Amino acid sequence: MWSASVGATEVTDPQPTSHEACVDFLKWLLPLHGLHWRGYRKVHRLVCKRLARRLAELGLTKPSEYRTWLAAHTDESAHLQAMLRIPISRFYRDRDVFQAIAATVLPTLGASAMRMGVGSIRCWSAGCASGEEPYTLLLVWHFLLASDWPRLNLRIIATDADDVMISRAQAACYGASSLEDLPQAWITQAFQQAAGLLCLSSAFRSQVDFRLQDITQAMPDELFEIVLCRNLVFTYFDEKQQRLVLARILDRLAPGGFLVLGKHEVLPPGSDRLAQVVPKLPMYRQITEDALEPRLTLR
Repeated sequence: MWSASVGATEVTDPQPTSHEACVDFLKWLLPLHGLHWRGYRKVHRLVCKRLARRLAELGLTKPSEYRTWLAAHTDESAHLQAMLRIPISRFYRDRDVFQAIAATVLPTLGASAMRMGVGSIRCWSAGCASGEEPYTLLLVWHFLLASDWPRLNLRIIATDADDVMISRAQAACYGASSLEDLPQAWITQAFQQAAGLLCLSSAFRSQVDFRLQDITQAMPDELFEIVLCRNLVFTYFDEKQQRLVLARILDRLAPGGFLVLGKHEVLPPGSDRLAQVVPKLPMYRQITEDALEPRLTLR
């Protein structure tokens, strides 16, 4: 069901449904799907536009009618899933988080990989939308770190529940506004102009393995040294769902591996298998007797 989706253009509904009625409807609907209103509070107007559009398609006039209609139509799941996904993403989102990944996390993992004689660092971008996050991680590695670690490569798996988003990620063509936080030198070297868009070169696209997966239903079977789960589970899911998904993520986190959340996200209470490793940033390391290093300091 879930993605941390990316910026598709939303069509403004000419006669949006009543704001208060939409809020009441969402406060009823969200808990039924393991979601909570707090995560949607700032973005609910986008969902309300989608709801108004769906009401018009069904010939309904208000959310209460849709609520009744839902009780009789159990096949509406796909429309509800699409309605509740939030399209916010861009390259280098939360620059300080990626700077910390480059300064501390990847070098720590690189040194560990060299000690163990392995040739790759395994990464998972969960809720990758149309690819900005995993591609940013790849660009950070390529431009800032790869020359220091010539015997290592970054192996990235990226998952999302939306097949349209996965297709866009594989195509890797973006509007200029999505790339405005990237260094210009990176854009010049890694992207080409095509039909008014900036398209990532095939040399980079081929290095990310995109998979269609709903994080509430399935996850990659591999172990990962770093998992990016940002602006998804710990923003929109309720605490029960957060705990369930987190437990499954931790089963896929290698000993001493890192979990990176969104800039304003926090772990649910009782997440005692993780320790925060970068001050004031949502970056955690799985605690093991032999793998946990002291609190990291940004270079």
